[in-house]
Amino acid sequence: MNSEAANERTMDMEGRSVLIAGATGGLGSTIAADLAARGATLTLVARRPDPLADLGIDGHTVALDLRTAAACQAAVDAAVEHGGGRLDVVVNAVGVVAFGPIDELSVDAMEELFLTNTFVPIMLARAALPAMGEGGVMVNISGVIAEKNLPGMAAYGASKAAVRSFDEALGREARRRKIRVIDARPPHTETGLADRAIEGQAPSFPEGLAPGAVAARICEAIVTDGVADLPSEAFAE
Repeated sequence: MNSEAANERTMDMEGRSVLIAGATGGLGSTIAADLAARGATLTLVARRPDPLADLGIDGHTVALDLRTAAACQAAVDAAVEHGGGRLDVVVNAVGVVAFGPIDELSVDAMEELFLTNTFVPIMLARAALPAMGEGGVMVNISGVIAEKNLPGMAAYGASKAAVRSFDEALGREARRRKIRVIDARPPHTETGLADRAIEGQAPSFPEGLAPGAVAARICEAIVTDGVADLPSEAFAE
């Protein structure tokens, strides 16, 4: 982090109510562990209960498939209840990936990409904003693909670029409530997501960043007032 950002006020996370969606993923789990170490009160949401139970991170776990507006609202309600009537931070680390030329990608895969990667952040923001107060922070992880799309990843990249565009406008709307929206665009990170593609096979990627380093950078942004964007180059500092 540059010296100017380092001189800005930082948020004390002790007792802050934090909702992490996608908490069992490679990035969601490391963000959760970092914020837990800072004293945050965590509500950890993922689709399947067993991986949640195995996380080993202190927090209230809720198994929900967030691909509906009702489930997003249920996640927010659970976080508010567990957080003693408040919700301070929302981190959306939910995501799926698919690979292959666009004329070979199934329509089902395209729909799943946009439902999970694009509509879940929108629906979760819609549910969370009324529950958040002044000084709140919302984080969406669009990734470097939102800056420069790639052949064989066109639909995936488009679903993430839509999140980046959404965050740009959402940030302006949320600013009126004194809530920050952070769009995080880390380079390829070794989360294992590429090995769990819903369709197609991943190309050969160079070695990615360590999830712990990416999570630490995102958590620094959460606690630092004034940080509202994390482009890919921010993760090289």
